[in-house]
Amino acid sequence: MATRSISDKPSMMFVAGFGDNSSMFAKLASTPLADSFDLVFFDLPGFGAPALSRPTTLESLAEVVAGEAAARQCAVIVAHSVASIVAAKAVAAPGSTLTTIFSLEGNLTAEDAYFSGTAADFDGPEPFRGAFLSRLDDMALDDPILARYRREVEKADPSALWDLGCDARAYSSARHPGQDLLATQEASYIYNPKNCPTSSKAWLAESSLPSIELPDASHWMPIDQPQQTAKAILSALS
Repeated sequence: MATRSISDKPSMMFVAGFGDNSSMFAKLASTPLADSFDLVFFDLPGFGAPALSRPTTLESLAEVVAGEAAARQCAVIVAHSVASIVAAKAVAAPGSTLTTIFSLEGNLTAEDAYFSGTAADFDGPEPFRGAFLSRLDDMALDDPILARYRREVEKADPSALWDLGCDARAYSSARHPGQDLLATQEASYIYNPKNCPTSSKAWLAESSLPSIELPDASHWMPIDQPQQTAKAILSALS
């Protein structure tokens, strides 16, 4: 569900990446971004909101996002990681009110599906969930940001997690997801080059997709670099 407020400001929608939820954007509410926009922190079905009764795919999530954006007359969306594909599809939906995407280290090539894509290596939701959480346990030992991510993934619906991961792998294997961002015509990519796989950096360098670098940011930049993230978005909009 979305966190709503009554405001005359235009709405800006936020959707989290694989297994995460809108809590990753909470610190942005204390940045200049909130002075200019009504920040709509939206939980995707299965990831903070009740799961869908049908498979959780990029397309099914995009339908939900487009519907919520229309209800809020929202034109700008900020999408993290694999949610950038969802956002691009929502922009392309018939009658969508969305026109502008800010992708926070979203998927550009298949190599970016380093978390979500592993779901396809498992036979079902529970085996994948167990293995993924165990993998995050090892990664999060000395990293509080990853430890927070691991806690949020544990809350996610197992079937939604597996469905989306499998769909992301299949989709990214068939085409470069970055093409979806380019097709929207009003997209910007915000990233730390150190977090970006080699193939994605090469694709970005050869593409016409506008990009902004945040050199010291983690993959979850709204958590560790909220002010810089807000500044990058506002700068691009101006």
